[in-house]
Amino acid sequence: MKCSNQYGFSLIEVMVVVAIMGILASIALPGYQDYVKSGNAAEAPANLANCRVQAEQFYQDNFTYVGFACVPSDAKFFDYSIENQSATTYTLKATGKSGQNMGNFSFTVNQDNAKTSTFDGTAGGTCWLTSSSGSC
Repeated sequence: MKCSNQYGFSLIEVMVVVAIMGILASIALPGYQDYVKSGNAAEAPANLANCRVQAEQFYQDNFTYVGFACVPSDAKFFDYSIENQSATTYTLKATGKSGQNMGNFSFTVNQDNAKTSTFDGTAGGTCWLTSSSGSC
């Protein structure tokens, strides 16, 4: 007795599907990783803008920037510091944490609202970059 109705897939058909899935994953994964980094990078400009407002309020109360500290409570992907702090100047800096895969990111702003940034290795001269394409 011969059975002519066999069900299932051949090994070749399964391997073709696996190959197609691998190609699609190799295309989608880098785009997804860039999307996640962009979302994580949004933390720094938001916190620096907030710290800048706090610095100006501190200056209005004390007539100096000396003694002001920027400590965002929601800092997860960046470390924050104040450089060049004097009575009339400061530079707020956010540096990406390498352990969070944000090591190639940094953002700065000073008392004159002059901004610089490095977004995943791409340098932005006078603005905070919002993508690796170099656009502000």
